Parts: sequence; structure tokens; C-alpha cells
Amino acid sequence: MSEVIVAEGEPFEVALKRFNKRVQQDGILSEARRREHYEKPSVKRKKKEAARLRKLRKKQLRSEARAAARR
Repeated sequence: MSEVIVAEGEPFEVALKRFNKRVQQDGILSEARRREHYEKPSVKRKKKEAARLRKLRKKQLRSEARAAARR
């Protein structure tokens, strides 16, 4: 559970901004969205594999760009 201690005299907007940042860092909203609807195990596997392939392609593109920059 995310918690932000408000200092005396601190504006509400500043405390709210810090709270939102903490919630984002903790991944609470993304977890809630993920759990909002049931996802079949086969769909989970497909999403996980797609994410793995995206990361792999991105990594390859970066390494190719670095190699091209060295030339």
C-alpha cells in the first residue's frame, strides 16, 4: 500500500503529485488493470511471448544501430 506523509504547510497538489508518482512506481494501477478481467492461461502465455519478442527485437535494433554508428 502506497503512503505519503504530508508535511505541515505542504500544498495538497504537491502531496497528491507525490502520491500519484509513488502509486505509479509501485505498479498499483497497472496491477489493478491487469486483474480487472480474467485472462485465460493461453492468452497470458501469448502475451508474455509477444512481450519477449518485442524486447528481443528492440535489443537487436539497438545493437545494430550502435554497430552502424561505430563505422
